[in-house]
Amino acid sequence: MKLYDLGYVSWQDSQALYHTLPRIGREGLFILAPSSPYVSIGRHQDARYDVDLDYCRQHHTPVMRREVGGGAVYLDGNQIFYQLIIHRDNPLAPPRKDEFYERFLQAPIAAYRELGIDARYKPVNDIITAEGRKISGNGVAEIGDFIVFVGNLIVDFDYETMVRVLKVPDEKFRDKIYKTLKENLSTVKRELGYAPPFDELRKLLAAKFEGILGSLERVNEVDPELRAKTDEVSRWLFSEEWLLAGGRKKAPADRVKIREGVEVQHKVYKAPGGLIRAVYRLEEGRIYDVSLSGDFFFYPSEALEELEMALEGVALEDVEATIERFFASRGVEAPGITPGDFRMILAGEAA
Repeated sequence: MKLYDLGYVSWQDSQALYHTLPRIGREGLFILAPSSPYVSIGRHQDARYDVDLDYCRQHHTPVMRREVGGGAVYLDGNQIFYQLIIHRDNPLAPPRKDEFYERFLQAPIAAYRELGIDARYKPVNDIITAEGRKISGNGVAEIGDFIVFVGNLIVDFDYETMVRVLKVPDEKFRDKIYKTLKENLSTVKRELGYAPPFDELRKLLAAKFEGILGSLERVNEVDPELRAKTDEVSRWLFSEEWLLAGGRKKAPADRVKIREGVEVQHKVYKAPGGLIRAVYRLEEGRIYDVSLSGDFFFYPSEALEELEMALEGVALEDVEATIERFFASRGVEAPGITPGDFRMILAGEAA
């Protein structure tokens, strides 16, 4: 397996390379950082709801959708990315996503600890300090026969811009997000009082991943085959069509009554595995035109749209059983999300 130790790259390459490597049938580990800032949203999010697109355009901040789940995040050169692409049949890859996280998060945890930060694993996919503050964001996706694991060492963080790029109902709510973020997200600089040199952190990460993966072949540039395919992938990955792909249905206010027995509803529910948003039509006790989005993880990712179709015309009292059958038949994994959570948002008391 190769270690692509690339240093600072374009913001596009910081996402496109790991999307591309499995598409040419290769395993590998990228360690890199973006040379300019941007916003990345999760696979199942709706850009129109989750990001202030007008603000981002006005401030020349690109926005892109990744194939990895999770939430919207502001990314820049103060974060060092690790991106592992490994074949699902590789004996080092655990079959369950929660086991996968627990194994490979040991590398950045070990790096933090060597720096003097008492980092710990918190299921499903977080690294936290001894005080309970998050200090790394991580996600897993499936691309073809490969598992993609991405995360970051957060050297420093722009809290102000992070909360500004989010789409929120009002400024009071934005202030609440800022305060909560400052209290619950830490950085290397905040923990140590200084930021270690980039090269030191890069080498440290590589060594800790080699402790799990074994010796890696180091390369410092992108070869022609990978470059050509990356340019091809970039054309759709950074397109507006892909960015707005989550907005399949226009969501109204929380509830709009069309006539007696017919309503269009918009609900949000916070499950342990992430926020779930649902837009659907409720007609005579049955649900139709369901659209599900949020910052959760769902494997396989294409099964989310299949679940929406499976719920077409289902009676409210049968929602949970229908989802349970679907999870079992499709082998769905949704860490921290259960069929009962989807029932809460579709047939329960979620707001």
